Amino acid sequence: MSLNNPVWQQLHETALKAPSSSGVYMWRNPQGTVIYVGKAKNLKNRLSSYFAANKDIKTRLLVSNAQSIEYITTANEYEAFLLENNLIKKYSPRYNIDLKDGKSYPVIRITKEEFPRLFKTRYVIQDGSTYYGPFPDVAALDSFIDALYRIYPIRLCKKFKKRDAPCMYYHIGRCKAPCCEKISKESYSEFFGEIYELLEGKGEQTIEKITQEMKHAAAEMNFEKAARLRDGLSALSRLQNQNVVEDFSQEDRDYIAHYREGELVSFTVLKIRGGKMQGRDNYRVTSLNEDNELLPEFMSAYYTDSSEIPPSIYVPTQEGLDFMSRWIKETFNIEANIILVTDSIENAPRHKAAIEMTIQNAKEDIVRRLRERGDTPAMQELKEILHLPTLPVRIEGFDIAHIGGKLPVASLISFYNGNPDKKNYRYFRLKTTDGIIDDFNSMREATSRRYTRLVNEGSELPDLIMIDGGIGQVNAVDGVLKSLGLDIPIVGLAKRDEELYLPHNPTPILVPKRSDGLRLLQRVRDETHRFATTQNQKLRTKFNTQNVFKEITGVGEKRAVILLKKYVTLEDLCAASPSEISEVLNIEQTLAESILNEASGLLKAQNEAKEKAKHSLGASGTTWQKAASTQYTIDLADEALNAADDEPDYDAEDEDV
Repeated sequence: MSLNNPVWQQLHETALKAPSSSGVYMWRNPQGTVIYVGKAKNLKNRLSSYFAANKDIKTRLLVSNAQSIEYITTANEYEAFLLENNLIKKYSPRYNIDLKDGKSYPVIRITKEEFPRLFKTRYVIQDGSTYYGPFPDVAALDSFIDALYRIYPIRLCKKFKKRDAPCMYYHIGRCKAPCCEKISKESYSEFFGEIYELLEGKGEQTIEKITQEMKHAAAEMNFEKAARLRDGLSALSRLQNQNVVEDFSQEDRDYIAHYREGELVSFTVLKIRGGKMQGRDNYRVTSLNEDNELLPEFMSAYYTDSSEIPPSIYVPTQEGLDFMSRWIKETFNIEANIILVTDSIENAPRHKAAIEMTIQNAKEDIVRRLRERGDTPAMQELKEILHLPTLPVRIEGFDIAHIGGKLPVASLISFYNGNPDKKNYRYFRLKTTDGIIDDFNSMREATSRRYTRLVNEGSELPDLIMIDGGIGQVNAVDGVLKSLGLDIPIVGLAKRDEELYLPHNPTPILVPKRSDGLRLLQRVRDETHRFATTQNQKLRTKFNTQNVFKEITGVGEKRAVILLKKYVTLEDLCAASPSEISEVLNIEQTLAESILNEASGLLKAQNEAKEKAKHSLGASGTTWQKAASTQYTIDLADEALNAADDEPDYDAEDEDV
């Protein structure tokens, strides 16, 4: 298939926009037939690899015969492994290995007997036995079962019968010989109580027991036993993944959930039939209904055939569903239980994991829909609400993050066509407000540096600027833009009541909570906050691992640590006397005086740079034309604001993608 072929380009775009989570993907031909099923730890990376150069002939053949790609996200790679197996058996894809033998993965069976037995099997018999699994990693399962046998002295014989004398396993400490009444039923049951907890992911005490046994074996130089226990723990960690793709409940059931963005709603239905997931259906709708009306509306449209209605339907909310069981009974003459997934229901962890998987798939479909349509309705609504001259295709948002005024950072994020444009994210290490809490001046500095640079470079300006804050922050930014002769619309989004503020208008604009325009601004605001917080955390980490006192001549690594513990800041050091510093560092008075003088010089330079930057921002009435002729803008962006630090506004390593 040619690189210029529209189908190839569409497939490639689908791959590039896939999520980075684990899951299963299906290639379909022009007739809609599944021709290949695969699993991936990272869907985006795996699908993108199909379009790399110099692929082998079978990969090129697959892509050339494909028309579309569909994928299902899972909670982990283990679930993807099992789901892939189920879907291959269901669809028998042309380019997959033929699984006609129907071979299943092994499970752990614990028999229902007075003194139970534990073993591996591939066959499930409905005789009251308890089953755990399935486990695709057979080696890990064998290692885990072997570890259990060595930790717990449980019976290994296939048939239990009374004996007069115990077998060899009793004499070597591998069995307590319940056949000879060497152990009571209650004591024997305690072993399986711990084993049940291990297999259900609750066995922290049992894990600790195995760990201590391993350490004890190592201390006794019994390294062979310690290695066996180590391998058993490692196998357990591989077995303890939550699996919602396949279980031993033969009850047919559906899991239904939805995700919405404004009027866009996506429903996902996970179908479990015969204990195995048979597939996932996504349904896209537009609705202005309240959330509690969406599920009943969908279910009444989805269930139209009595043969498709399972005995149980699991949902994340009960709102509006009280009458649905009655409707199904009266319409189809079927008893169907609609079950709210809570912690109190039987097998709650499994059902909660399935519902979360359902919601995640619905959310991923919403993300795809927003990408496909470019969120034009939201931009159109913003244009009308804010009386903008053009559609806000490019929106830039700002937010400030600091800890008590320390290490302030301004984030700049960019949305294009209603979606994040991460290659145009920037952050600013603020100089004029370091050490003080002043959101207004912080916004002035960040926007001044940003738009001074764009003016000087002749770069494209945004259609709308969104400020995370109220009227004060908006007016501060408006003053900066006017000084540069720019007329870019500004809107502030106040977090408390989600009100919109325009410059010099204290009366906020109130929009409906379901507004597409408000939703888009909230997405921009949330992204600015996330990015600002991320950069502030990075600076804090960097600051906490650096020591400003090492910049002083005569102060090495050890002395810098002593000064940091004693004084913390340059201000506190400069307030100390030479004699005190001499005593703290155990040095001569003359060297202490030299250290104090250099520290005072460093502090003075920092304060002068801060004041110079503040003075630059305080100059009012400067148009961008005058600035261009007097080089004021260059001074503002490159000298005044960056005098104290040569750190660039943005480094590719700091992009949080």
